[in-house]
Amino acid sequence: MNSGQGVLTVPTNNQLPIAPLGRQHSLRESVTESLRAAIIAGTLTEGTLYSAPALAAAFGVSATPVREAMMDLTREGLVETVKNKGFRITTMSDRELDEIAQIRQLLEPPVVGDVAGTVPPSGMAVLRRMADNIVDTAREGDLAAYLAADRDFHAELLRHSGNAQLVELATSLRTRTRLYGLKALSDSNRLADSAKEHHVLLDLIEAGDGPAAEELMHRHIGHARGLWATGEQETPPAGSQTTNRKQKT
Repeated sequence: MNSGQGVLTVPTNNQLPIAPLGRQHSLRESVTESLRAAIIAGTLTEGTLYSAPALAAAFGVSATPVREAMMDLTREGLVETVKNKGFRITTMSDRELDEIAQIRQLLEPPVVGDVAGTVPPSGMAVLRRMADNIVDTAREGDLAAYLAADRDFHAELLRHSGNAQLVELATSLRTRTRLYGLKALSDSNRLADSAKEHHVLLDLIEAGDGPAAEELMHRHIGHARGLWATGEQETPPAGSQTTNRKQKT
C-alpha cells in the first residue's frame, strides 16, 4: 500500500488514474462518480493527498466541481479534508472491510430472499434493464458507470422490501467497500461474466425461489472480499459467508 503524504502534482499530459467523465445529470455528479470509482477500485491510492487543482486539470474542468465532489465523498467517508492542502483518500484496514462485508451479509441476503416472488412485473422489467446496464458497462470497461449501475440496481432491488432505512444503510456500506480487483477483471474481460450474476439473481427472484436467491446473494456479497477485491476466483464453497482477505501490495 502506498501511504505517501505528498500533494499529487499534475503530470505534463494531465493523465491521472481516474475514469473519464460519464453521462451524468451534472458536472458535479460526473466528477463525483468518477472519483468514487477511482477510490473504490484503488486507482487513487489510500493515504495519498490529492489537490483539487491537480484533479481538475486531469478532468479538464475547474477546481470548483472537484472540491464539491470531494466534499460529497468526505461525507461518505471515502476522503478526508486536509486544510489548505487537499483531500486524502481514507485508509481502510482488512478488518474494517471484513466487518462491512459481514454486516452486509447479515442484512441483504435475507431481504432478497423475502422479496423473491413479490416483485411485480413492472418492477422486474425495471430491474432487468438495470441488470443489462451493469453488463453493458462492464463490457465497455467503464468502471465508474459500472459501479454506479451496480449500486443503483441493488438499491432498487432492496426498495421492494419497503424498508427505506435498510436501503440507505446497505447503499452506504456498499459505497465504502474497496474493490481493488475490478480493474484487473475489466482489463482481462472477466468483469462482464461476473456482472451476469445479476440476471441469475433476477431469475431466482422472478421464480419465487427465496432460499436460492438468498444463497446467491451471500455469494455475490462474498465477491467484495474475494473476486472483486483481488481479481482471483474465490475458493470457499458457494453460499459460504466466509470472506477472503484482500491481498495488499
